[in-house]
Amino acid sequence: MYMATVTLERPGDTRDAVASRSGWIRSRLRELALLPSRPGLLSLAGGLPAPELIPRRAYAAALRDVLAGDDDALQYGQPYEALREHIVELMRERGVGCEPRQVLLTSGAQQALSLAAQLLMAPGGQVLMEEHVYTGLRQAVLPHRPTILTVRTDLDTGMDVDAVSELLARGARPAFIYAIADTHNPCGVRLGREQRTRLVALARRFGVPVVEDDSYGLLHYDRDTLPALRALEAEWVIHVGTFSKIIAPALRLGWLVLPPRLVREAGILKEAADLECSALTQRAVARLLQRGYGDHLDRIRAGYRGRRDAMLAALGDHFPASTRWTHPPGGFFVWVKLPRQLDCDRVCEEALAEAGVAVVPGSAFAATPGLPAHHLRLSFASCAPDEIRTAVERLGRLLERRLANG
Repeated sequence: MYMATVTLERPGDTRDAVASRSGWIRSRLRELALLPSRPGLLSLAGGLPAPELIPRRAYAAALRDVLAGDDDALQYGQPYEALREHIVELMRERGVGCEPRQVLLTSGAQQALSLAAQLLMAPGGQVLMEEHVYTGLRQAVLPHRPTILTVRTDLDTGMDVDAVSELLARGARPAFIYAIADTHNPCGVRLGREQRTRLVALARRFGVPVVEDDSYGLLHYDRDTLPALRALEAEWVIHVGTFSKIIAPALRLGWLVLPPRLVREAGILKEAADLECSALTQRAVARLLQRGYGDHLDRIRAGYRGRRDAMLAALGDHFPASTRWTHPPGGFFVWVKLPRQLDCDRVCEEALAEAGVAVVPGSAFAATPGLPAHHLRLSFASCAPDEIRTAVERLGRLLERRLANG
């Protein structure tokens, strides 16, 4: 039997209490992300892009050109059409066909998720997600005091679509299903081809939208890529993309690809939130893309592929035989499952204090309280391969000691 957890945020909760619970998780992750400033510390915690893979010079040149020749770059303005056209081209690489008018520019993927939640959710409505989920999704939906439905994540094939089907057949009607089909954060898995087809078929059959978070979809490192969910279903899938991972997070520039029926309302919500994305940033990114982006994507994919391979090899060499981990086809993260006798929160504390390695416990990504804490998320993105090997070796020795001591 396929089971799902249902948790109701109490109607009596105040907005401050909701924000406090959500903010605690995010602040904890932010603290871990800043730890590399400590001397001698190796961090596998943050999801930060590698600084050396950010195209600083090319972006600086694009900025100079825009400032020198575009009088509208520092004004209020409409969404920059040239940038939306470039995003349409990027979407074709993901198998997605769309028109520029369906692309809503956002302040990163986080705002895209927040706008999608506002667009689709009523107060107290249901939302369906996996048991371990990107923490920003919880932040996006918690102001709506949702009923959270969860399903398991298979470490080989991704979201448990059988459990999704069972929930919908029993009458659940979430405002949307949140799915990371490619290079899952935190789990480092992707949804299988058959599961993708079934998930979008369920969305059509039951009239339940899917919000597809494709933040890492362009960072694929193996040849056997799969189409985005949006490529399989245009009417019931809302696609989230971002330049944070493929150019730089500080741009705060992302996008939604929407069905035509939702474009106008989503634009109104965006305008109410912050009027518009930076006109200067929009034009500079468009100029960068205009000069050709394929070589840059190839370069960063090769760089992250080497780091991923270094981490997987080190895990095989140094982690206990009783552990299991995912083999991500892209993205930044490996998800490690530890033996049940180990408390991962405590392991993370000891790793920081004794081994000088920062990692994030799986409990930080729990969609609902009380999930067992038997996982670690390891990021290979911002450390050099030799640092990754050293960090994993230190962690492996710590785990061996903990298991030996019971």
